[in-house]
Amino acid sequence: MASRAIGSFRRFPASKTLRCPGYICRNFAGSSALLTRTHINYGVKGDVAVVRINSPNSKVNTLNKELQSEFVEVMNEIWASDQIRSAVLISSKPGCFIAGADINMLAACKTNQEVTQISQEGQRIFEKLEKSPKPIVAAISGSCLGGGLELAISCQYRIATKDKKTVLGSPEVLLGILPGAGGTQRLPKMVGVPAAFDMMLTGRNIHADRAKKMGLVDQLVEPLGPGLKPPEERTIEYLEEVAVTFAKGLADKKISPKRDKGLVDKLTSVAMGIPFVRQQIYKKVEEKVRKQTKGLYPAPLKIIDVVKTGIEQGSDAGYLSESQDGESFTTGKRRSQDSSPVLSNPNSKSHALNH
Repeated sequence: MASRAIGSFRRFPASKTLRCPGYICRNFAGSSALLTRTHINYGVKGDVAVVRINSPNSKVNTLNKELQSEFVEVMNEIWASDQIRSAVLISSKPGCFIAGADINMLAACKTNQEVTQISQEGQRIFEKLEKSPKPIVAAISGSCLGGGLELAISCQYRIATKDKKTVLGSPEVLLGILPGAGGTQRLPKMVGVPAAFDMMLTGRNIHADRAKKMGLVDQLVEPLGPGLKPPEERTIEYLEEVAVTFAKGLADKKISPKRDKGLVDKLTSVAMGIPFVRQQIYKKVEEKVRKQTKGLYPAPLKIIDVVKTGIEQGSDAGYLSESQDGESFTTGKRRSQDSSPVLSNPNSKSHALNH
């Protein structure tokens, strides 16, 4: 695995799990969004907008064109409102935050230009989210994969339930593609280059407790047991209440979105500032990929190249390189039924985006 070749750069501090006593249900303020949208609705608790994602007739949420359009519309309303100072993004579906991009939307693309257009649109949406003047908290329960993870890491803060169903990951490589909405640029900055390569080149699922140690998640909440409502429903309500509290704290500047790095993380950052060290990491990872794929699968090599471009030439060049993945995707479609031997990963699921 890539992590073995460069694993000495990563060690994680102990994490803490947040516990809050009970859940107080509050009514939403009225919103036209509740009446006019299919995939997303939102209401306001105090001065916090709670955006609920719930695609109809599906067990999971996926980033299709309709959901993206509604999301942009809702966020523009939130940013324009003087009464709203922060927001929470949460799924109403038990066991799923967002399972990834709608692979059928990608498969319908007939040209490389169409794939590039979809990628660049996703990049624009998440860049605006990342630069939001109002803090946005992603409240994650269940699968947060592919485009779902790209959305979450564009937010200013992430809170996740500490249960076995909550996993974060970038499984795109298993479909012969790569993260296309900014993930190749944000993930290395958030968790470090070695860990980001490990995630993107294996497609592995990261459970919530490990995600907290990596800096991928800021806080954890314990799932609730049975009560008057089913456990999963109670847990989502509880997660929402905690997320609203943190959103208020961020808006009031009582909570800082900046993360304290441990000594090893600081040393890793210093090491990554040395061109020779960076080149050695790129070299080792690429050698590992070429050995295991025999050069037959373009996506993992493209991931390395795009990450390298962003680090060496700047984010603008990295985003442009990431979006120009039409050829890789077209090739990936032809090979998606094969088992891509990228880097050994016993727990990844190749169907994670295929909804």
